[in-house]
This record gives sequence, structure tokens and C-alpha cells, in this order.
Amino acid sequence: MIEFKHALYFISLYEEGSVTRAARRLNIVQPALSMQLAKLEAEIGQPLFVRNARGVQPTPEAKRLYKLFMPVLADFAHARDQAVQKKGELVGHVRAGMVVTIAQGALADTLAAFSSAHPKVTVEVVEGYSHALIESVARGKLDVAIVNKPRRPPAVNIQPIVEEEFVLVAGANHAGLPAAIPFRQAAGMKMVLPTMDHGLRSILESLAARAGLELLPALEVDSINAILELVAATDFVTLLPRSAVGRSIARGQIHAHRVKEPSLYREVICATHPKHPLSAAASELARVMIERVRAAARPVPSRRRAAAGR
Repeated sequence: MIEFKHALYFISLYEEGSVTRAARRLNIVQPALSMQLAKLEAEIGQPLFVRNARGVQPTPEAKRLYKLFMPVLADFAHARDQAVQKKGELVGHVRAGMVVTIAQGALADTLAAFSSAHPKVTVEVVEGYSHALIESVARGKLDVAIVNKPRRPPAVNIQPIVEEEFVLVAGANHAGLPAAIPFRQAAGMKMVLPTMDHGLRSILESLAARAGLELLPALEVDSINAILELVAATDFVTLLPRSAVGRSIARGQIHAHRVKEPSLYREVICATHPKHPLSAAASELARVMIERVRAAARPVPSRRRAAAGR
């Protein structure tokens, strides 16, 4: 008979890919984990993992079981949190995801506000590409994720958050640029952009194709921090969402210019599992994340412009 702890041990080994790491995560000894796994394999009638030099590799049957067990464990975790929750107090553990360019402007404020209000809730946040985060939500590994809206309808529930503007970002070497720049002019400048593997680049390429333009960056870098440092110190420019550059603008390190003819936007969404309602703690974290993402997407006046208005 398959017991709950079999599923729990199996999930840990599947996600860690190592008996040593899984046992440490479960706070048990390795022989106990191996014994329970052997019982599960005997019940299933098939091997679930193949050992290799780097740890263990799941078999096709293990991948099938993982999809079956994950929703069960997620439901149990939510029920446990509700059972121990006192009136007016949130408890439990929440797993969330954010794409890097949104986390850049909203994650710190989100965690500071949430942790201050709900100190008994532990939070785990993963950064990554939109497609990977959406897949993690669909598989039950994440409760909620803030991502770019995918081109195709995903297998999760989505809540639109904001249409966020892309801006042309430049440093002191471009102090004379006007407040708004045609997309065609921006596309012809000395530019650094994320690589083709990055979700933002896919969005920008799609917007450029609609405008009949081709983006030919001189440099391609996935690190947003590296891009911003490069732009601040050289004559390179870039195209990034407002939320990714707001803090740098406020510090006076860079300045942003609106793009026109056409204006450029990305759609940001909140993704949740279609069959598993959020716990009270996860629901509150999602609310705070959405609130902070919307705030980060608003224009932030630069020091230079603020001084000019005095």
C-alpha cells in the first residue's frame, strides 16, 4: 500500500536528484530514504530512479508519479496551514516565482512589506524565465508566479496585472536625447540587449517585426545588472521595462526616454494553478506582489529632471 510518506520521500528525491541531499532535506538518514523508496518501487512494480555519477535520474514512470503526487502534497500543505492558523494570523510556507526584470524593481519591496505584516509565514522565491516559472506553477512546485504573458495560452490560471512600457535607457554620454524617441531611431543606436534565449528579447523582436524593423544589437547580455552598468558607463543604450530600471533612474545613474511610433509594451500576469486554490498566505503574498509590481511599472522621475523642475 502506498503511504503518504512514500510520496513525500519520492518528491524530495525527485527534486533533489541526490539521496544525500534528499535525506538532508527530510532530516532523515539515507538508509531510511532508500528503504521507503524500495517499498514504493515494489508497490509500483517498476524502478523509479537510475543511479549515475551525479546522483539519480528519474525514469518515465517517476515523471508520471511526480505529476500525480505533487497536487496531493500541495493540498495537504494548504490544509495543514489552515488547521494551525489562528484568527487574523497567517502561517505556512509560500513558494513564488518572478521573472528577473520584474524582481529587479518589485521583489525587495514585496518581501519587506509581506514579512513585516506576516512574520509567521516563510517565503521561498525563485527567479527564472517565464516559461519555466509557468511550468513550475502547472506542476505544483510554485504556488504563484509573476511573469510575462506567453504567446500561447498556458495551462494555468492567469490574472492580468499591468501593461508595462519599454523605455530607451541611456547614460551620461547621451545627455542630449529628447524625452521621446521614435522606435526606428532607437533601433539604429549602439545597443546592448538580452540574448535570444531571454523572454524580453522575444517580446522586443516581436514588437520590432510588427513595426517592420530589425534589432541588431552590438552586444547581447542576459544579466540586467550588467546591462545597466554598461549603459551607465558607456555610449551603449538598451530597451528595458520601466520596473527593471526605476531604481537606477532614481539614483541618477541612467535616464529613460519614452519610445514612440509605436510605443512598446509588455503584458505582465500572475499565474496560479487551475485546480488548487491558494492558501490564505499565498493569496496575500500574491496580492502584495501585484500591488508592488504595478507601483514599479509607473514612471519614476530622474534626479536630472527633478532638478530641472525646481
